[in-house]
Amino acid sequence: MSNVSMSTRKLCTLGLLGAISVVLVAFIHFPVFPLTPFLEYDPADIPIFIGTLFYGPVAGLLLTVIVSVVQGLTVSAASGVIGIIMHIVATGSFVVVFGLLTRKNKSIKRSVIALVLGIVTWTAVMALWNLLLTPLFIGTPVEAVLELMLPAILPFNLIKAGVNGVIALLVGKSVKAIVKREF
Repeated sequence: MSNVSMSTRKLCTLGLLGAISVVLVAFIHFPVFPLTPFLEYDPADIPIFIGTLFYGPVAGLLLTVIVSVVQGLTVSAASGVIGIIMHIVATGSFVVVFGLLTRKNKSIKRSVIALVLGIVTWTAVMALWNLLLTPLFIGTPVEAVLELMLPAILPFNLIKAGVNGVIALLVGKSVKAIVKREF
């Protein structure tokens, strides 16, 4: 297959995954903890994680930025610039770690290790970013955000990254087989 044809396939696949991501967040999003209704679960990262698994961390990060901006200007506009930044940082931290670790070796063992390290990275990074931006977003002091860290913010990030990561791994191989067959 020629390089042009491979590039076209990659671009089309990433575009499709990005569109699916936006549609998913438009229809599926809900707060996980009543204490923090601004922390909503959505499955929008699943297609991004699959794109990262297919094409590596650079493609995953590019897809993250594009999807975050599109979502932030359309279906998630209420969260504004802070929501866009938080999505890029959260998902981006995961896809960089996950993508780097699975880039050359996509074995089940390696993928599970990458998944766990991606989840831990996402959660740690978001603990810091929540301390920086959540006070601005909800208009509360940093101390109040610290009080939310253990009962809500940390578990939310573990749940969201974990659920989306596990689903992406479970369906990723099937999706890749379909993409290879259809294109």
